[in-house]
Amino acid sequence: VQLQASGGGLVQAGGSLRLSCAASARTFSSDAMGWFRQAPGKEREFVATISRTGGSEHADSVKGRFTISRDNAKNTVYLQMNSLKPEDTAVYYCAARIWGTGSRKGSEYKFWGQGTQVTVSS
Repeated sequence: VQLQASGGGLVQAGGSLRLSCAASARTFSSDAMGWFRQAPGKEREFVATISRTGGSEHADSVKGRFTISRDNAKNTVYLQMNSLKPEDTAVYYCAARIWGTGSRKGSEYKFWGQGTQVTVSS
């Protein structure tokens, strides 16, 4: 399974970005997907997850600002990020949990994308 993340960039605080993650898996519609991020000098942290049926969870730090969604026809998962803050600066990774349910644990995802840099300036 290959995951290709895109959409990162430099944005001012309060701005928006939409990340995309295209998956090669033919099982995509049956897979749970997740977004994680890692800031310099920090551990990787959970951002959001979406199940194959569309149920989603978001980390408290992004709830109300970020929204995960998926388009099974395009084998793509999205992360809409609004009201961005400097503390959202990180490399964002998408991950796939084949035939699994949504999870906040990175260890439960077998496949990972290459990451896309998001930088929020103050």
